[in-house]
Amino acid sequence: MMDAAPGSFAAILDALGSGLPKLIIQFVTCAVLLAIGVAIYVRVTPFREREMVVHGNAAAGTMLAGAILALAIPLAAMLATSGTLLDVLVWGIVALILQLITLGVVALVMRNFRGMIEGGNIAAAVTLAGAQIAVALLNAAAMVPN
Repeated sequence: MMDAAPGSFAAILDALGSGLPKLIIQFVTCAVLLAIGVAIYVRVTPFREREMVVHGNAAAGTMLAGAILALAIPLAAMLATSGTLLDVLVWGIVALILQLITLGVVALVMRNFRGMIEGGNIAAAVTLAGAQIAVALLNAAAMVPN
């Protein structure tokens, strides 16, 4: 439609028609990147998060939720500030690497971290989730162009 008045139903339909395909592509790409990132994270960590969550280990669930949020935050920041999917992909990989490093640092600082998580220690899981989310927020802020 040509020259639709701003705010009119025709203008809204025009915007939806041009913006919806881009939204779907970006959303699906980010969802796939998030799923791949979580799958890699779960494979690399020394825990069996899925198995522990199935058995009701709230600490494992908290730790996994923190990892999912921490991987999603930088993806969302890049998606909001960059028009290219390549930026989202590259910075998504950086986010995954930073989260694995964060897990390693927390595990070094907190002796017997694996045992604490496997034993259901919520406090240990919240500590890791907090560190992961903090790193993700800093990572996201650092990626945003000035």
